[in-house]
Amino acid sequence: MATDSRQSPENRRGARQGRSPSASPVRRYLDYQRRVAVDAARRLWRTPVATAMTWTVMGIALALPVALLLLLGSVQGVSAGWEDSARITAYLEMHVPVEQAQSLADDIEADGRVTSVVVINREQALADFRESSGLQDVLGFLEDNPLPHTFLITPEEGARSAEGVASLVTFVEGMEDIERVQVDLGWLQRLNAITDILTRSAWALAVLLAAAVVLVIGNTVRLAIENRRDEILVAKLVGGTDAFVRRPFLYTGTWFGLGGGLVAWLLIQLTFWWISGPIERLAGLYNSEFSLNGPGVEGALVLIVVAMVLGWLGAWLAVKRHMDDIESGDIAGG
Repeated sequence: MATDSRQSPENRRGARQGRSPSASPVRRYLDYQRRVAVDAARRLWRTPVATAMTWTVMGIALALPVALLLLLGSVQGVSAGWEDSARITAYLEMHVPVEQAQSLADDIEADGRVTSVVVINREQALADFRESSGLQDVLGFLEDNPLPHTFLITPEEGARSAEGVASLVTFVEGMEDIERVQVDLGWLQRLNAITDILTRSAWALAVLLAAAVVLVIGNTVRLAIENRRDEILVAKLVGGTDAFVRRPFLYTGTWFGLGGGLVAWLLIQLTFWWISGPIERLAGLYNSEFSLNGPGVEGALVLIVVAMVLGWLGAWLAVKRHMDDIESGDIAGG
């Protein structure tokens, strides 16, 4: 039997585009998606000024909250080393002997909320005070040591909040032979309040600016839809589905998100590089190890992916709204 050498129009078109007529459905689907994505990118490059402006607006909107969160993370990393500020000082009764004080310290250290307990006996405390105060001659007139045994209690990391320290203070005060417990809870409460305010402000700013990014992309895609309104109407008349009409614009929004994410990452890197020098010099004057930490590779990938999702979402909302308007107008016109 002779082989029919004629080919269908689809097969001839596929052969011209480098696709085998017998390609699998998955391969044909991926090729189609690639062509639509490339066509959407080409349309953006045809308007470089408008595209660059959209990328810049998106980059600034995304860079602001991300930079604030990174700065807050750096501050929290330094404050995590200030564990001595959460240390509790407990003074024992004057009559308590050293052996009993050590036994009491072991009981406190056995609590799961405590990392360590340092015992400073009366003689050591008086010797340290003589050396640091410069009052050796005056202290020599004392008949008895007026200083009690002292515990320096370091809470476990999970108990260094204001509530955790307050609970631990109540526990230590309730123990026998403890005369007084001292800790600067006010400082801890102020630190936690400031950190909480900054964190919530950063997330609130991130949500607001993310919404702004969606609106910017939606407005940009809306203009593209209006420019291609006749093309959309023709596609609908010949049986084009909503997904077929929507797909190019979704890729457009995704490309906008990719560019905006890259611009945001670049702005963050440049800003941190510009201010890191003065910050390190200032930290050196205060003997601090504070330094700005950039987003890193993983952070950059997350930022770009989030930007692409926001771009896709803005495009999807714009297309859905205008597709409904177009269909409503067609129905009304019919």
